[in-house]
Amino acid sequence: MNPKQLHVNLFEMNCVSHITHGLWVHPDNNRHRFNDLDYWTELAQLLEHGCFDAVFLADVIGTYDLFRGGPQTSLREAMQIPSNDPLLLIPAMAAVTRNLGFGATFSTTYEPPFAFARRMSTLDHLTKGRVGWNIVTSYLPNAARNFGHLDQINHDHRYEIADEYLDVLYKLWEGSWDDDAVIQDRQRRIYTDPEKVRYIDHVGEHFQVAGPHLCQPSRQRTPVLFQATGSPAGTTFAGRHAEVVFTGGASHETVRRNIATMRAQAVAQGRSANSIKFVVMASVIVARTEDQLARKLEDYRRLISVEGSMAHFQLPIDLLAHPREELVSSVLNREKIDSLFLDYFPPNETIGQALDRLSRLDQGYFFVAGTPREVADRIEQWLDVDGIDGINLRQFLSFETARDFIELVVPELRRRGRYRESYNDGETLRERLFGEGQARLPAEHFGTRYRDPANLRIAAEPLRSTSLSQPVEQGH
Repeated sequence: MNPKQLHVNLFEMNCVSHITHGLWVHPDNNRHRFNDLDYWTELAQLLEHGCFDAVFLADVIGTYDLFRGGPQTSLREAMQIPSNDPLLLIPAMAAVTRNLGFGATFSTTYEPPFAFARRMSTLDHLTKGRVGWNIVTSYLPNAARNFGHLDQINHDHRYEIADEYLDVLYKLWEGSWDDDAVIQDRQRRIYTDPEKVRYIDHVGEHFQVAGPHLCQPSRQRTPVLFQATGSPAGTTFAGRHAEVVFTGGASHETVRRNIATMRAQAVAQGRSANSIKFVVMASVIVARTEDQLARKLEDYRRLISVEGSMAHFQLPIDLLAHPREELVSSVLNREKIDSLFLDYFPPNETIGQALDRLSRLDQGYFFVAGTPREVADRIEQWLDVDGIDGINLRQFLSFETARDFIELVVPELRRRGRYRESYNDGETLRERLFGEGQARLPAEHFGTRYRDPANLRIAAEPLRSTSLSQPVEQGH
């Protein structure tokens, strides 16, 4: 039996400081070039050279402005502001590559589905089926205010909206046009057979969309569906819709439990247990020698910004304003901070310990720093013992993180049969993940019911959360 091969996306965002805050000041970092199209085309060509599955583009549509009562820290630290639209990068990167995939984040909460359906179909056409969508419901209070709401929409209600949003999209992507609607008959001067295109006439609680879809069928029709989640509502939603789930956990046991929970949710929604791939955010720091590794680690550590991290976590207190020996819980209780924020801090953690933790490079279970052989050993453990399918590679420096992985880790993984030798030229992103000939949603998937025109007028049953235990929410 062949060993499981690793799927790898580069975790990116169209901004300066995405996940690892403070390192944008490093003289070898290219993050300040994010407004330059050449940055993105150079990156795409590098990733294609390394046979990455995709570049995965995160996004938010608001500012992190709770820490210290405003956006000042985020602005000083360039912490996901300024930021640009991720979707507009994809055509440029697709134009300079043949096989690299693209995952883009877009929220279901604030913009209507009809326009988004057209945008994604256009991208699927332009990339020849290499595009995926990271489904998010948006979690920043500032995002809600940017779109005319006084406050954030309730978490579970956002997923109810998202479920109907997907219902509209499936009707447009899968049901509005027949596969053979476009005939391009020059003799009869008929490009599309009108009998094979239809209105969807969706009338629901949140959306009314007549259709028809404005785009002819693309290679995948529905883009690959990604989701990061862990709440009961989000996990039930992912069980119905997601093909790739971003998961995680603080230990082997929690990772395995989270994966098992998600598989059970897929089965509860009428899908097979193996219909979902599991991807984690992973930090990989690699060097040829121990001495080079030590220098690189020290170089990164001295630039890490604790303030940027506190702003990113939306912390309700400024840890730097309190004595290191004081308990975080004491400060939260004294300042009457919502107990929800206690989840950020282990019991009896001091202010100093919390600051030290936020300053660490190895935040999370999926971290490895070592030589190529040591890194490959750990990745094999993630694949075989923890049961994941792939990683979103967290960046420390652009383009150093990706280049180090390609030059040092990929050859070692290939020697072990853990990494593709080359692309299957012309495959779609879904085929890369699930196998040759699987360019479309599988028949068991909820969205395929709308391939039958008779089902377009039938309202989907609302999602119901099960009583299965749930991991911690990770999505936007």
